[in-house]
Amino acid sequence: MNPSEVKKSADARMAKSIETLKTNLSKLRTGRAHVGILDHVLVDYYGSPVPVSQVANITLVDARTLSVQVWERKMASPVEKAIRESDLGLNPIAMGENIRVPMPALTEERRRDLTRVAKGEGEDAKIAVRNLRREANESLKKLVKEKEISEDQERRTQDEVQKLTDRYVLDIDKLVAQKDAEIMTV
Repeated sequence: MNPSEVKKSADARMAKSIETLKTNLSKLRTGRAHVGILDHVLVDYYGSPVPVSQVANITLVDARTLSVQVWERKMASPVEKAIRESDLGLNPIAMGENIRVPMPALTEERRRDLTRVAKGEGEDAKIAVRNLRREANESLKKLVKEKEISEDQERRTQDEVQKLTDRYVLDIDKLVAQKDAEIMTV
């Protein structure tokens, strides 16, 4: 492995950390309905847990209401139960094969809690990025020890990895700030 491969690997893995953060932030409810909000809700389908989207069609009725149309009539009750018992704080209303999921308005206190959760997700992503920087630096030290690269090359590549880290940390801060603004908007 050479210094450019170490840097490239760190860059790719840091980009994955950003994608994971985006996914986690998208799950935070902002008071507006969106079909992705039920992505991580699992329902028991013939003994195995599957996402709601694999047993039903999820559509947006209006800005505050989702419609969940189950494909099998007998799955309506388990889907409704799974949505109700999820950590989203939703109260679905069953209407035959169709389930309406109204999004309750967020209170000021709940908005503050969600911003804390968003900041926590951001911190987790920063920790992941910094751990990747540390791993890259350790790989570079190992290359110097094995006399595959010079100390100057190591130092230069460490500086480049640090710049990568700084860029990704800045991206994380921007994503969290955007989510905070979205959550606090009434």
